[in-house]
Formats: sequence, structure tokens, C-alpha cells
Amino acid sequence: MGSYIGLIAPNQTSTSSLAQSLRHIEQGGRNSSSLVWLSSDGYVVQHADEPIASLVKHQGTLKTRAFIGRAGSGPGELAGALPSASDDVVVVNNGVLLEKNRGATSGDVKSYLSVSSFISASLGEGVALHEVAESLYGRYDGVFACTILLPALGKALLFSNNGGLYLGESTSGKLFATEQYPLRQMGCRDIMQVTDPVLIDIPMEKRPVVAHGVQAALRPHAPNINKQSISEERLLEYPRPELRRCTKCLLPETMPFIHFDEAGECNYCKNYRLRNQPKPKEDLFGLVERYRREGEADCIVPFSGGRDSAYGLHLVTKELGMRPVTYTYDWGMVTDLAHRNVSRMCAALGVENIVVAADVRKKRDNISRNLAAWLKNPHLGMLSILTAGDKHFFKYIQDIKEQTGISLNLWGVNPLEVTHFKAGFLGVRPYFAEERVYSSGAMKQLRYHWLRTRAMVKSPGYFNRSLWDTFSGEYYRSISKKEDYFDIFDYWKWDETQIEDTLGGYGWERAEDTNSTWRIGDGTAGFYNYVYHTVAGFTEHDTFRSNQIREGDITREEGLRLIGEENRPRYQNIKWYLDTLGFDFTEVVNAINLIPKLYGR
Repeated sequence: MGSYIGLIAPNQTSTSSLAQSLRHIEQGGRNSSSLVWLSSDGYVVQHADEPIASLVKHQGTLKTRAFIGRAGSGPGELAGALPSASDDVVVVNNGVLLEKNRGATSGDVKSYLSVSSFISASLGEGVALHEVAESLYGRYDGVFACTILLPALGKALLFSNNGGLYLGESTSGKLFATEQYPLRQMGCRDIMQVTDPVLIDIPMEKRPVVAHGVQAALRPHAPNINKQSISEERLLEYPRPELRRCTKCLLPETMPFIHFDEAGECNYCKNYRLRNQPKPKEDLFGLVERYRREGEADCIVPFSGGRDSAYGLHLVTKELGMRPVTYTYDWGMVTDLAHRNVSRMCAALGVENIVVAADVRKKRDNISRNLAAWLKNPHLGMLSILTAGDKHFFKYIQDIKEQTGISLNLWGVNPLEVTHFKAGFLGVRPYFAEERVYSSGAMKQLRYHWLRTRAMVKSPGYFNRSLWDTFSGEYYRSISKKEDYFDIFDYWKWDETQIEDTLGGYGWERAEDTNSTWRIGDGTAGFYNYVYHTVAGFTEHDTFRSNQIREGDITREEGLRLIGEENRPRYQNIKWYLDTLGFDFTEVVNAINLIPKLYGR
């Protein structure tokens, strides 16, 4: 949930020397920022829902002996990631802290802002300074990449439980950051990865901490259940039409380009090639051998916090024996649930997490414009434009490779998540020979975008400032060359039961509004699946379970039972999505319910 850099100097030092590094940490978030500095009156803590460059500009160049600048993804971050300040303690962390034994979700988000008060009380009760980290580990779960300023003691305490904090020496003094890269750029020497607590002296007269705007507006959370939400939830329809379905899988007659033979078997089954048939694990061990680096991180694991990337991270660390750095792309539709699971997994495995955050305000504005255009002329083939903003996930992996010096990236992409119908509703015939979940190739993309443009003409609102973001994202996903790239599930069989059992051991959190564990951290999934099911009578769950049936992993009867539960509308997820984008829930759901159905004609 962001990144930060700090300076502790023996003498008054100008913060202008940190300008370049502050620009770098903005990749961790462009919509929320915090500054902490030592003034003549004591420590000042300033927070704002704006880019760190703007906040620094407002403050001007500071002369100080201690300074921290933090960038977050806001607007209004998850509470456990914000700086926490009391009269005599300031805590800056790069991760989401979750109080233990409070249940799976955030019942009282204010409790997450009590870290500094807890430290202050612990010290008052006689906890030794070198034991502060252990006391925090006992109370909170999640990633600690923590800098604690203790004005009364004239100390700063640095520690991490995932290696996501670095300390080095510069001509100005001691520099510390949540990534190694800015310290290298600043010419630091003797850079060390901080895990065990490190104490640094910052002598000062005792003064109170002055905090401004630290308890900022929080990110939208799942709605509380009240009379209004119960009334809203009742608007969500769950039709169960009698559709003709394939006698072998679950695909219905409303599936694009489907046809059945005399026995009722569909063409998707007849053309299916087994996908969940991994190569020998030994092959992957051989492939990664040349990338191993003794005592250093040696691979990048793209990590959404979802089921498959979480299990992939487990395999990379526990089975392959690699030392990964995880990379998370926050494009504004990553839910708090996903962020919490990123924090839990990285803490449990001791893995550094680098967050690259888009301009979340701009991304959400793009989605809002496209959703408004879609509602004016609903088209199932155009729903995918609402998720186009996340495709830059593939772009920033190159930046992370350059910054870390790590070339190998290991992905955890479920081989059964093939959803031909999303492009099929646009008029794209299924390409059954596709070997990857994400289709690639310039000619296929040109055909796809030609069909998309024809559909856009019918609702001119699509021609807005999001176009470049949409097309460039598709380029990085489908056309740009990918090097030193391996998929972990090409060598490990994807087994749902084993995955869920393993993740349960890490305390990986499930959603409250669905029995499924698939895409529960994606803020868009509940919405688009509701549209697909309402209009066409099926969702991506039908296609996923059909692939499992073809693989022999589940029976058709079991698949029918599962989709009966998984296709139920997800009120909390849909409510979060529409509230975040500024749409009225009742108006949007009523509009969807009135769209002509593809069945019952």
C-alpha cells in the first residue's frame, strides 16, 4: 500500500536532495501522501489525498535532521496502511496491519489507527525498546516495513518482517526506503536489508507530535447491512432459465458461436485440448537454476493477492526454493480484501512487496465514463472495456525488472480461466488452439479492436480520454514481447482443493458475499458477472467449471451445483463497485434488469 523514503542526518539538511527519490516513490501511489519531519517545535505529521509532489511543493524546501516522505494509492487509503501518530510516537509503515482475533474483515476500521497508541502504552508498561517489534507482531498481522519515531527517547526504530525496508549511508546521513532502488540512485553505500530492529539516535528536546489530516477519508468498504442495503439487495435478480446445455459440460445455448451435435455435445467440448496437464517439475527447476542468486532476491512474482497468484507465491518460495520479490499493480479496482491478502501472504513468507499504483482518480474516472457510455447502449461484447485499465499490469513488470536487477518473473495464471465468450459477444470466433489464457498476436488484436470500435460508434461516450489507456494496455498485455517469463502452473497441476487448503493455512481471507474463491479481490467481477447472468443466463463460472469437467477434475453434476451457488449476485462487491465509481445502485441495477434477455425468445 505505497512506499516511502526517509533521512536521518547529523545536522540540518535540505530536503531538496531527496527530490528525485520522492518522485520515484510516487510509483507506489499518486493520490495519497504523507510527510513527517522534525521541526523546531517537534515532529510534524502531514497527510493529504494528493500526490506527494504537490504536498512537498506546499511545504517548500525544509531544513531538518529527520524526514520521511510516503506515497500511497488513495484517495483515502485502507486504514491499516496510513501513518499513525500519538503525542509521543509516530509510525510509518509500508503494508496493511490487521489486528489479530478481530475476524476476517474490518469490523472497526478505527482500531487499525491505534498502532502508535499501542506502542506508547507498551513502553509505558515496561516493554523494552528492542522488544517493540515483537510486541507488534503479537498484536497485528500483515506486513511490517516499519519506521517508528520516538521523540521522548530521541530514537528511531526500523524493522521489517518481510525484508521490505533498506538502510544505507549517504553524504547527508542515513537514508532508508521501502525499496533498494532509490538508495542506489542516491549513491548510498553499505546498503543493508533491514529485518531485525535497528536503532538510530535523533536527539531532540521533548515536544508533542503535531499531526495534520492523518485520519483521512478511508477507502470504500463493504456496506453495512441496514434497511437500505437490504432493499437494494432485493433488486438483484437471479433468474434460473431453462437453457439447453451441453450434455458433457455446462455451456448453454446463449454461449456465442456454440452449436450442438446429435448427442447434444457442444463444439467447445469437441475442440477442447487438455490444459491442466503440467510438464515435469524438474524441467522448471532446471530452467530457473541459472537465475538463482545466493542471499539475494532472484525472481519477481506478479501478485494480485488472488487465489492463484497467492498459491503460486507459495510454490515459488516453498517448493522451488526461490527468493522472490512480489509486484502488485493497484489500478483502483483492487479491493481491500485483496490488499489484506497481499499483506498476510508476504508477511507469512517474509517476501518483499513492491506496489505500483496508477493514478487511481484518473483510472476510476475512465471507468466511470465508459460505464456511463455502456449504460446508454448495453452491449455484452463491450463489458470488457470496463476492465481495460488493469492491463498495464504487464507494462510495469519491465520497470520492476530494471529497478531490482531481477530478470526472471514467475506467474501463477490458472490454465482453466479461458473465457472465449467475452470477446465472442463482440463477434470474435473462439480460437480453440490458443495455448495461453491471454490471447496474443497483432492481427487478432487488430480484428478485436475493429469490432470494438464498431460497437463504440453506437454509443459515442466511449470516445473519451480513456482511449489511450485502453489501447496501450491491450498492447502491453497481448503484443509486447515477454522475456524470462514462466508460468508456475505449466509445471504444477492446478488443484482447487489443494490450493484452498494450503491458503487456509496462511489465513488467506475469503469474501463474505460468495462461496467462490475466484476473483474475490477484483472490484469489477461481481458487476460484470451479474450482467452476463442476467442477460445471457451464465457467467465466467460456467466456462471455468466446464473446463474442469473436460479435464476430469469434477463431474457435470458437481459443476451444476457449484454454478448454482457461484452465479448468485454479489451485493457487497457490486455495491462497492458502483459506490466507488459514483453511480446510484438502484438506477444501474434497474437498467441492467431491463436489458432484453438472450433466452426465452
